[in-house]
Amino acid sequence: MNFEDLLTEQRNRHSTHIDQVDTDDMVDIINREDQRVARSVQKQLPQISQAINLATKRFDAGGRLIYIGAGTSGRLGVLDATELRPTYGLEESQTFGIIAGGPEAMFHTLEGVEDSAESAENDLKKVQLNEKDIVIGIAASGATPYTVAALHYTKQVGALAIAVACVTDSPLEHNADVAICPIVGPEVITGATLMKAGTSQKMILNMISSGIMIRSGKVYQNLMINVVPTNEKTNRRAKRIIAAATQTSTLAAERALDRADNNVPLAILLIETKGTIAEAKALLKQAGGHVSDAVKLSLR
Repeated sequence: MNFEDLLTEQRNRHSTHIDQVDTDDMVDIINREDQRVARSVQKQLPQISQAINLATKRFDAGGRLIYIGAGTSGRLGVLDATELRPTYGLEESQTFGIIAGGPEAMFHTLEGVEDSAESAENDLKKVQLNEKDIVIGIAASGATPYTVAALHYTKQVGALAIAVACVTDSPLEHNADVAICPIVGPEVITGATLMKAGTSQKMILNMISSGIMIRSGKVYQNLMINVVPTNEKTNRRAKRIIAAATQTSTLAAERALDRADNNVPLAILLIETKGTIAEAKALLKQAGGHVSDAVKLSLR
C-alpha cells in the first residue's frame, strides 16, 4: 500500500479553490464535506453494533477498554477514555488510552514514533494485555505501523481487536476481529485527517464507549446513573438524576441518596420499589447491576 494512494491523502475536488473564496463560501465548503461524515458513519452501524456487543461481554467479565493509536487518532482515544471515567464512575484501570510516544505525544509531535511496531507491542506488554481485554486501534489511513502492530499483538494474546480506519482493505482491518471503516473521502485540506477522518473517529468512539456503558447497566432511561457524588457539583447532579429518573422531588432524592450511602442506582431503586436497603441491594445484584431489570424484578 503506497502512502500516496491512500484515499485519506487524495485531493478533494470540491475544495481546490478554497484559498480563493470568501469566508462565507469557505465555511460552506467545509460544512458540506462534514455532512458526508455522518452518512459514512451510518453505513458502519452494523459493525459498530457488533463491536459493542462483543466488547460488553468482555468488559462485564472484567476486561479493560483500551484505546491505541498515533497522532490525532491516539489523542482521540485518550480523550474518550479520559471522559468515560468521571461520566460513568469507572476506575482508571478499567479504561485508558495509549498513544505512540507516550504522554508527551499528547501535546507535542514526536518524529518517528508512529513507525515503531516494536513500541506498540512493548506498550501493550507494559499494561499486561490479556485475553479479557478490548483494544480499539485507531488510524485514519489504516496503515500506521504502530497501530497495525498493536492490533496484531492483540489478536496474538486473544484480546478483542477492533479497528477504526477511514479506508477499506487496510492492514489495520486485516488484523481486527471487527473493522469499522467509514469512507469519508479526501479531506478539505489534503491529508489533514484531523478534519473529516478525525470527526468520524470521534463519533464512532463515542458510540462504542457509550454503547458499552449502556449495555453494562451504567445508564438508566437516558441518565448516567454511575456518577459518583464526590463534591458539591456532582452531588447536585446525582440528586437531579435521581429526581428525574423517579419523577420525584429533589428532597426525596436527597433522602434516598443518604439512605443509599451516595449510591445513585441504589437510591433510584429505593424510590422505585419503596423497599428496604437490603431488598434493593438484592434486586440490583440479581439484575447484574441493571436498574431497569431490577425494577422489573420487583414487580413480579
